Amino acid sequence: MGVVSVPTTLSEVLAVTANDYRHITATFTRRTGLDWHTPTPPQLGAGARLSVVIPACDTAHSLAPVLDALAEQHTAATVEVIAVDDASTDATTELLAAHPRVDRAVRLHTRSGAGAARNVGVHLATGDTIVFLDADMVLRDHVLADVAARARHHTVLVGFRNNIPYLPDANGSPVVPPGEPDLDADHRVRWTPPAGVPMFYTGQVYPTPFVGRPLQDTRDFIDLGNGRTYYDWDLPRMAVTALVAVPRRVVLDVGGFHPAFGAEGWGAEDTHFGAALIGHGCFVIPLRQARGWHIDPPDPAAAWKAKLAGVAPRIALYRQLCSQPAPTGRAADLAEGAGNLLRKAETLR
Repeated sequence: MGVVSVPTTLSEVLAVTANDYRHITATFTRRTGLDWHTPTPPQLGAGARLSVVIPACDTAHSLAPVLDALAEQHTAATVEVIAVDDASTDATTELLAAHPRVDRAVRLHTRSGAGAARNVGVHLATGDTIVFLDADMVLRDHVLADVAARARHHTVLVGFRNNIPYLPDANGSPVVPPGEPDLDADHRVRWTPPAGVPMFYTGQVYPTPFVGRPLQDTRDFIDLGNGRTYYDWDLPRMAVTALVAVPRRVVLDVGGFHPAFGAEGWGAEDTHFGAALIGHGCFVIPLRQARGWHIDPPDPAAAWKAKLAGVAPRIALYRQLCSQPAPTGRAADLAEGAGNLLRKAETLR
């Protein structure tokens, strides 16, 4: 009789973890009579407790409409908004201190990175579900109701974004289009990789341009379970923290965002976080109707150049962390890291 190998590393756990969540979506439809991807009546979220956690670093150009949109959400859920200013040097601090929709806001003494700022927000949160939201994502008014009605103890609910340029009005506020953002605008839905350029995660090179449809072609991420990929994509990369809702209990247990990613550079910390959630037994489930307008920075070309400069070492770190045991029992680590930052932080609200 053969010896059964027990997975020990995070990569090995991912390889044996499925993402067939259809029993969850079917149960929701039977209970509510709604399709999983239908915008949700406010009352269906009654009793749910959401904590919206926003890391903000020099985002004064986009922050006001993001907070205004949160004030306009139609949901019966209990919602708290927690913002963590990562040592901004623009007007971000003043905006967070003054906006009435912000329930709790702190300013970190030194720049610590988006992952550390999110961990501080989780530490301060009281809700059962954490909604991670970027400070440049303007939500439609039903999104928190969509999340509140569907969140469970083992779901990672993924939203989508439609990038728009920063076009200020006469008062300097960005102009946000009316209506629903275009689902196809998200690169996890309609993907056009460049030809002849190695992809960051896999190194794959595509000789000719093509249009990929990761969401559709993987049956809404179901087929990405068990470590499978779609070209350069895998399941952890779908949990983009621009808009994603996760159980707070699980975030605490995996230790939140790994501190090794630090404040320098961009990318991969949310991919590792997604991998940790999947390794914990969570299902990654898209909400096609949960969308936001993602406001570009005033100089997007310069911002992307700065971001991409440090991607390679962060992906290497991600691979290294995946070769270690799947994180669990890390709540004390998160609390210690957040507490150290909060001791020097300024309370804004």
